[in-house]
Amino acid sequence: MKNIALHKVHENLGAKMVPFAGYNMPVSYEGVTAEHLTVRNGVGVFDVSHMGEFLVYGDNALALIQKVTSNDASKLTIGDAQYSCFPNTENGIVDDLICYRIKENTYLLVVNASNIEKDWNWISKYNEEFGAELRDLSEEYSLLAIQGPKAVEAMQSLSSLDLAAIPFYKFKVGDFAGIEHVIISATGYTGSGGFEIYCKNNEVEQIWKKVFEAGADFDIKPIGLAARDTLRLEMGYCLYGNDIDDTTSPIEAGLSWITKFTKDFVNADFLAKQKEQKPTKRLVAFELNDRGIPRQGYDIVDGEGKVIGNVTSGTMSPSLSKGIGLGYVPTQFAKSGTEINIKVRKKAIPATIVKLPFYKN
Repeated sequence: MKNIALHKVHENLGAKMVPFAGYNMPVSYEGVTAEHLTVRNGVGVFDVSHMGEFLVYGDNALALIQKVTSNDASKLTIGDAQYSCFPNTENGIVDDLICYRIKENTYLLVVNASNIEKDWNWISKYNEEFGAELRDLSEEYSLLAIQGPKAVEAMQSLSSLDLAAIPFYKFKVGDFAGIEHVIISATGYTGSGGFEIYCKNNEVEQIWKKVFEAGADFDIKPIGLAARDTLRLEMGYCLYGNDIDDTTSPIEAGLSWITKFTKDFVNADFLAKQKEQKPTKRLVAFELNDRGIPRQGYDIVDGEGKVIGNVTSGTMSPSLSKGIGLGYVPTQFAKSGTEINIKVRKKAIPATIVKLPFYKN
């Protein structure tokens, strides 16, 4: 099990550390609900340094990225970030990712920690045709997510850049917390605004310390991975391994918006046909109408008790105080307003299909 650069810092803060994706990670500090609401209403900091970072550069960098990703990276200008996925050849997804255009022919791909080796092998296989330059930076870089509606105001004193002027899914390379060259990205997995800060491992402790000094007047707090999960679920953001995986297509998962057929990419023909003919199942969002907490793996049943699908993610929403979840159902059950049931401890709890996000800021 690997340790992230700030492992001792988290232990000293009293974090509950758990194995996650091959790393010891802080899952919580004071409790999921309190941490969740800190991010929704103020500002909190996640250490997500377990994430993977691949540098793709050279004359054929874009051609390789266009082949292996579903979104259209040719639309990116320097300073743009783009959500995308790697489709596989079996009608599923290798991983989802964010692609950053750093320079003219230089891109940074940020992938899930549990898939670093799998993703690297996948990209490398297709790169035999293109010959782009590839570097795995995952062990060299740390990533802090400073999230919440007060993040910009709390962090502005740490940079000469105008943080409020960085639009959503854009980034700047500049000074932050006394370090000259860090990536300040207006991205995140919470739906409450803020930034993600990419820096070298030997810089992250200084940045962490200065972030908490600057945020002291805003009651800034460290936040664990458990609250990250409830925050992303309230927004309906997919989690790889739960809501998307090697067997679910981006069309089924509601990710048609990152699947662009203006270019040739892995399995594009099948996905274009699936989109045109409509998939037989879809990922849907639901809210429980009675008390109960839906969990991953629970059965989704119709009014007669027949199993029609399963829950891929579920929780008690700290913001809404009700059970919410995602799951796959046959397309005929996917319309907003449709009544379904979730099997919770052998009891069928009525639920309603709703439009995302659950939490509307």
